[in-house]
Amino acid sequence: KKRGGLSVIVFRKRRYKFLYGRTAKALAKALSWSGKDLKNGELRGVAVSKGRGTKVKGRVCVLHSPRNLSKMKHGDILVASMTSPDFITAMRRAKAIVTDVGGLMSHAAVVSRELGVPCVVGTKIATKVLKDGDFVEVDAVKGIVRKL
Repeated sequence: KKRGGLSVIVFRKRRYKFLYGRTAKALAKALSWSGKDLKNGELRGVAVSKGRGTKVKGRVCVLHSPRNLSKMKHGDILVASMTSPDFITAMRRAKAIVTDVGGLMSHAAVVSRELGVPCVVGTKIATKVLKDGDFVEVDAVKGIVRKL
């Protein structure tokens, strides 16, 4: 009955805790972002992999489908709505990965951890706000993508 509403699982120091009700709502609100505007040139999401560095700067390459993989160059920041196995080639070339949707167990999160690539998921509007060639900084510890 408790898990019928909003519930959150929190992992910390190899232990997990289930949160329900008001506590879960408060945590979900703190972790979510309205997505209305780019506030101070920043997008917020969930940091799922810090990779080999905490902050990474690079040129944006927005991929709306796996058919456009050829435009992705080594060292670009991959920005996509979400990823799938078809994106693996681009993910290997990426300096960092940013997605509109996803969570800790999303495809982008799992693959980025395997590849050691910084990754921020769940920004909601990255593909709408960021354009090819934009220069950004991805903070893979705080989950912030800053347009430079």
